Amino acid sequence: MRVQRARYFLAAVEFGSLRAAAARCEVSQPTLREQIILLEEELDVVLLVRSRAGVRPTPVGQGLIPHFTRLIAAEEAVHRTAAEMGGAFRGRVAIGAISALAETLLAPVASRLLKQHPDLRFELSEANSSDVESGVLTGDLDIGVITRPQSPVVQGLSRTRLVGLPLGIIVPRGHPLAQRKAVAWEDVEMWPVVTMRPGTVIGQLVADRLPHADVVVKAASARTVKVMVGNGAGVGILAAVDSQIDAAYLAWIPLLDTHALDICLVHRSDSQPSTTALIVRRFIEEQAARVLDSMS
Repeated sequence: MRVQRARYFLAAVEFGSLRAAAARCEVSQPTLREQIILLEEELDVVLLVRSRAGVRPTPVGQGLIPHFTRLIAAEEAVHRTAAEMGGAFRGRVAIGAISALAETLLAPVASRLLKQHPDLRFELSEANSSDVESGVLTGDLDIGVITRPQSPVVQGLSRTRLVGLPLGIIVPRGHPLAQRKAVAWEDVEMWPVVTMRPGTVIGQLVADRLPHADVVVKAASARTVKVMVGNGAGVGILAAVDSQIDAAYLAWIPLLDTHALDICLVHRSDSQPSTTALIVRRFIEEQAARVLDSMS
């Protein structure tokens, strides 16, 4: 039995809706529905009653909830114990990530992996969020770390939220906006803008919110945005992923009326990742928690 199917069933019971459960599990609704049907066929029972009002468990489904819960907990315990006791792990994990997260999120993960699991090898490829998801879907990448796109998740993929990062501007310390506690979009429109290139989540957001702005730099990396801002090219727009290296000469100020950018872990929803990939995923999740703690 694929334990992930039990997770989908429990989510459907919790929310009483396949659509809400799919959103919570970060999979498409057809994927979640199909996996629950396969679980019913495998067990030869009906688990859910479906109606216009939503879904609810059948008596059999209700009776199986405690068993499914223990099954999921047991699987997680097995993987956790294997990661802690397995010693030297071998294999290669391919990771795709947007450039803004490579320094803050993935560099510490790489360092920790090399120290704790020296025989484990990983490959890191930088790309925009849509290209990372395509790589995970085709199997070229084992794990993706992206900014959640506006488009819905495609069938076969799952997005797991790691952390929400506020969006803001970066300016040199001597800039007129540097002393503000927060800025509005209209405050930025009068300045040359330095931001991420089209095809990125931030680049699209800037195009939507500042359609008439003078965008002078469309960068491929957060580092390029910072360097250009530091050299006086304009006002940068980036999420709050920063390093102390820049703190002496750059200031970051939050943008008002802007939702946080969700940073998500992307993986396939229809296959079980390898133990090696699970270790890397756990390290990424733990580093994301540290990033969140540092912002609070």
